Amino acid sequence: MPQPPAPPAADPAFAPPTLGRRFGALVIDWVLCLLVSNFFADPVRDGWAPVAVLIVEYGFFLGLFAQTPGMYVTRIRCLSWADGGRIGLARALLRGLLLALVIPALIMDEHRRGLHDRLTGSVIAAAPRG
Repeated sequence: MPQPPAPPAADPAFAPPTLGRRFGALVIDWVLCLLVSNFFADPVRDGWAPVAVLIVEYGFFLGLFAQTPGMYVTRIRCLSWADGGRIGLARALLRGLLLALVIPALIMDEHRRGLHDRLTGSVIAAAPRG
């Protein structure tokens, strides 16, 4: 029986995806948030609306599926740093809220984990297609 992959924290060969893939996923997710927020607010006048949708989107999709729609397209996923599993709804919502603050995402370590990742115990990893 094959061994499950080592969690990112215990894998010395862990290589994070490029910043381009992460940024591409964020752009796709942001466009979706703008479109969704159009249903209940004017995203130009009510700047909070797409940000609120982004936080909810991250909480729902990362918490349940480990990927937002943008992450799916760019073939990346958000995993627990310690065990390689899903981060769950609460940590995903917190991660989305911290990401909305922007600054935590700009402070990265050698594994490209932003402050929002370190505070929520998460990491962005490549997502295999199968």
